[in-house]
This record gives sequence, structure tokens and C-alpha cells, in this order.
Amino acid sequence: MVTAPVPGETSFRYHGWRIVAVCFIVATFGWGLGFYGQSVYLAELARLHGWPSSQIATATTFFYLAGALLVAFVGDVIRAIGARACLLGGIAAMAIGTVLLGRIDAPWQLYAVDAILAVGWAGTSLGAITNTLGLWFDQRRGMAISLALNGASFGGIAGVPVLVGLIGALGFTGATTAAAIAAVVVLMPLVAIVVAPPPHLVSAAAAAPRALSSGAIRSGALRDVGFLTATIAFSLVLLAQVGFIVHLIAYLDPLIGRERAAVAMSLLTAMAVVGRVSLSVVIDRLNQRLVSALSFASQAVALGVLISTRDATLLLVACALFGFSVGNLITLPSLIIQREFPTSSFGILVALNTAINQVTYAFGPGVIGLLRDASGSYTLPFTGCIALQLAAAALIMVRLRRR
Repeated sequence: MVTAPVPGETSFRYHGWRIVAVCFIVATFGWGLGFYGQSVYLAELARLHGWPSSQIATATTFFYLAGALLVAFVGDVIRAIGARACLLGGIAAMAIGTVLLGRIDAPWQLYAVDAILAVGWAGTSLGAITNTLGLWFDQRRGMAISLALNGASFGGIAGVPVLVGLIGALGFTGATTAAAIAAVVVLMPLVAIVVAPPPHLVSAAAAAPRALSSGAIRSGALRDVGFLTATIAFSLVLLAQVGFIVHLIAYLDPLIGRERAAVAMSLLTAMAVVGRVSLSVVIDRLNQRLVSALSFASQAVALGVLISTRDATLLLVACALFGFSVGNLITLPSLIIQREFPTSSFGILVALNTAINQVTYAFGPGVIGLLRDASGSYTLPFTGCIALQLAAAALIMVRLRRR
């Protein structure tokens, strides 16, 4: 009796592409409630309780830092309990934290809720998604991760307006409850049904030599020039990128008005999707360090235009240019790690890279805000961002020169 061959990952009948679709939806909720939702929570909590924005923002920084520490161990969690259980746990924590967020009445409770949300963020964001897809894809891993992480951009495009609309219709408590219920009802059945161990996982594990411990892999990576140059370069760039995006509306509002500033933000986010989809088709065949360096440089050019013109059209063009690389800068680190390190180390090193990046960019909005207040304008902090982008573009190429 002849057994039909299992479709490979280059076939659209390959089950891994269904998991890509599920990860897209997970990323939509994860970034919508965990990342972009933080700006909505800050404004609403300040309005409801009269708490200082700085106090709420400090809790947001705590959320990012706690999430970064947890993300570092996502690879170990998936090794121990599997991708399905990790994603389901992340969804449950995100839903519980979102419900509780609408019911707090003291600042200390916000920190407790943000700790729960950090668990949810770690289980539904970059580390969990790349590790899950890393089990299913090798040849088309870049395309798979790129397509799945478009859900992160969609979470920004759709998630924030939906949250704001729900708050207007149901109030903050009702909105957070509705969002949490939607996450559980939509995501949990999809993950439970679709996400499964890949068919080759058991045989590959049996055939593979004994792997290094997680601690040994991390220790070796932190002494490796290639890992350090990639991680430091992306940390610098993401610090500049996240800080700039958070302050974009505040910068553009006095120049072109709040409505056009909102259009600029939407354009930037939409271009992130365009850039990621465009590059996903060919990224597995390109020099990924060179692509990274060009992406860093393009953002530096966009920032240069932004601080040197007051023309509304040029400002929008600059935002579009900056946005074209935004999505790819989330995807590229995992692809560089895949190409330059053993497959058995992929999940642990992606999680470690993500954690270091997140710890760094958590301080981006605050640093830019401090420099803006000290100098009286955004020229100095945005010039500093340009310097970080160009330094990172040089640093990311160190591996190539070494080879």
C-alpha cells in the first residue's frame, strides 16, 4: 500500500500555512490588546481616575520590561509544553489581564494587572509566534514569519479604533470585558484545533544529537560576535523607532494639524504591511544583514526629511518611507539568527534577542521625551535617532566583514 506524500512547505496544502493564518490572528489580538492598546489604556485611566500620566506610563514601562524578561524563556516553555499550550496560556493571561484592567481603582493594582498582561504578551507576541512557526518552516520560514506578523500591524490599524469605539459604546469596563471575551471565543478554538506538533518533529528529535542546555546556548550567543552585532544593532534601531512612533502625533500636530497627523500615523502603519509583504516573497534569498542596513539607513533618511521640512506632502512621504521598514525590523532578527546559527538554537536565541530588544526599546519614548523637554523641540532627539540608525547600519555589517 502506497502512502500519499505529505505536502512540503512550498505547497499551499502544507498544514503550516494554516498555522501562519492562526498566528496572524493571534498577533492581531496580541499587539492590539498588549502593545497598541497601552496608549488607549493610558488615556482612559487618566480620564477615569485622574491619575498622573507619568504614573500610568511608568506602569506601561513595567509591562514592557516584565514582558521582555518572560519572552526570554518562551523557547524553553515551547520545548517543555508545546506551541499550542504556550499560545493558549498566553491568550488566557491576556484575556484575564484585559478584564481586570477595566475594574481597577488604585494605581498599585495597575502594576499587578500589567504583570498578568506581560505574561499574555510573552505568550502571544514575537517570541511565541516565531518559535511556533520555526517548528513548521525551514525553507520558507522568512515568508511565513513575515505574513504572520502582519497581524501585528493589523492590530494597530484595527485594534485601536475598535477599542476606542467599544469604550464609547460600553464604557471602559464593558469594552475591556468585550475585548477579552472576543479574544477567548475567537482565538482559543482556532489554536486548539489548528496548532499541532509538525509531523517531522518526533523523528527529527530522535535523530538529532543531544542538544546543549538553554543556558549554554544563551551563554555562547552572548560571546558570539554575530549575535551581539545583530542584537545590539536592532536594539538601537528599535529604541529609535518605538520612541519616534510614540511621539509622532505630538511632533506633527503643530505642523499639519491633528487630523493630518492621524493620517500620517495610519500611512506609516499601512506601509509597514506593504513593506513586510513585499519583502516576504524574496527575503529568504537575500543578504539579510545588507537588507537590515539599508532599512536602517532609509529610516534615517526619513527622519532627516521630517526635521528639515514643514511641507505637509513631504512630511507624509517621509512617514511612508519610515513605515516601509517598520514591520521588517521585527522580522529580520529571527531570519538572521536562522541563517547564522544551528536550528536547535533558533527558538532560544530568537527569544533572547527579542527580550534584549524589548528591554531597550521600552526606554525609547521616555528618552525622546526627556531630550525634547531639555532642548525645547524634537530636533535634538530625532537627530539622535538618526545617529542611532546610522551606527546600527554600520554595526549590522560586522559579521560580513569578519567572514
